[in-house]
Amino acid sequence: MGYLNKILLLCCALLLVAVDALAQPGMAQPPSGWQKYRVAGEEFSIALPTLPAMTTYKTARDALNERKRIRRDLGVYADGVVYTIYCDNDDPQKGLKNPLERLLLGQGWDPATEQIVNRDGVPGKQYTSSHWAGGVIQAFATKKHFYRIQAFGATAADPRVQYFFSSLTFGKFEGIEVSDGPGTPLEPIDGSVQIPAGSVVSNKSVDRKSLIVMKPEASYTDQAREKQVVGTVVLKVVFSANGSVVNIEVIEGLPEGLTEQAIKAVKMIKFLPALKDGKLVSTWMQLAYTFELY
Repeated sequence: MGYLNKILLLCCALLLVAVDALAQPGMAQPPSGWQKYRVAGEEFSIALPTLPAMTTYKTARDALNERKRIRRDLGVYADGVVYTIYCDNDDPQKGLKNPLERLLLGQGWDPATEQIVNRDGVPGKQYTSSHWAGGVIQAFATKKHFYRIQAFGATAADPRVQYFFSSLTFGKFEGIEVSDGPGTPLEPIDGSVQIPAGSVVSNKSVDRKSLIVMKPEASYTDQAREKQVVGTVVLKVVFSANGSVVNIEVIEGLPEGLTEQAIKAVKMIKFLPALKDGKLVSTWMQLAYTFELY
């Protein structure tokens, strides 16, 4: 066998090992500090580096308000990777049949990379990202829920990504229960402390801009809905090098608690920090939250 053929066989073997580690639970070693988490009313548990941020949305499915669509966004940033879990009880089988319709835009998920996966008897599909940041996503459908499990910012060969997916279990409700809230950043920054302006870099001068991976929606308040308040809240924030959103400034606000709702939502954003000269840096960003009544 020629030298080049041996190299090719070795590369194929390594790729198969990485894929198999994602598909089979218990194959990867746990990174330091990771713990199992679960959500009341959901059917999964999974390991994460710290307590995730979580937002729950409930919307009526019919005029009688007898059935509600419930969806959730969970997310954590740690050491250059964003881990997210999306949950939805709206026609799970349809979601799995065409999972790319429910995948996030702009993250390069490639239909050609589709692989069939199965976890605890729950069918699913896996895709990898062609984006420069790299990423792996798995979509599953139980009888009650559609789930989208994602690691963005690393490839399938990364041991953290392998452990993240191998820790996923269905029907085993174990771990720390997660509630709605901002979670616990891996490297917390005191929200009352402002990052000095001199240490915040312009987006124009970085080698890689900050990339938002999870952006929860801002919710209406009952008072604003009653008074039919509409418009846009504009915020100027710092996306810090450690993955936290800080230095929040209100450029344009709205009454009846809508500005506060926008601030609450922006604190839940999960992103990959900007990069300059090989180092993670903090950058300014302006964000808009539009409130409309339907």
